[in-house]
Amino acid sequence: MKKTLKTLFAAGCLLAAGSALAAENNLRFGIEALYPPFESKSASGLLEGFDIDLGNAVCAAAQLKCSWVETSFDSLIPALQARKFDAINSAMNITDQRRQAIAFTDSIYQVPNRLIAKADSGLKPDAKSLAGKHVGVLQGSIQENYAKAHWAPEGVDVVSYQDQNQVYLDLTAGRLDATLIMAPAGQSGFLAHPDGKGFAFVGEAVQDDKILGEGIAFGLRKDDTATLKKLNEAIAKVKQQGTITELSKKYFGDVDVTVK
Repeated sequence: MKKTLKTLFAAGCLLAAGSALAAENNLRFGIEALYPPFESKSASGLLEGFDIDLGNAVCAAAQLKCSWVETSFDSLIPALQARKFDAINSAMNITDQRRQAIAFTDSIYQVPNRLIAKADSGLKPDAKSLAGKHVGVLQGSIQENYAKAHWAPEGVDVVSYQDQNQVYLDLTAGRLDATLIMAPAGQSGFLAHPDGKGFAFVGEAVQDDKILGEGIAFGLRKDDTATLKKLNEAIAKVKQQGTITELSKKYFGDVDVTVK
């Protein structure tokens, strides 16, 4: 009897820490649907964007049924750890800091991070140029980490927001001087719209591999090794099929963001 109880306890532990794929081959992706062209909602309320198409393509290759759970970007890792969904698919860069909390699949794509400001502002993405200015960033993002590490100590006011759209509103209202953002998101989410008139990318893309990471991937719980293996195999398939390149052209123009 004692042996049976020990066996049952061990089996229960394995189930508790088991794969997200156990429930009828379903996979729940966690996203923040406020970041076009990566993920957002159409006028009819449907999810759309690069990451949505990417997730569907990976699930098809892995023979999984996908669903989507929405939360704010800075809540994605805690929600993943609380098992509210099985994987993060929300333009999240792999960084050493995040690796302490979660596991990542192989890198899937990589995009530059650039500063948006008034086209005639003369601003550049460096601490000297931005000293005394107000720069908006998405809370919990690598852009926030970069700005606080490189610019805040030199007198730049780094203002964090839970919603990138609020950053744009404050930028057009003159409450902010600039925003640091993934270039495709800044282009399609702001510069391509009437509110973005008079604004532009200023200077070159910022660089810091330690903070900005080695590419964007899906985030998983560290104990979910079965899902990690299955997703990595599927990611390799969609890369080989040219899917990432096709989605790059669809959402980012001529920029191929595939991590080679």
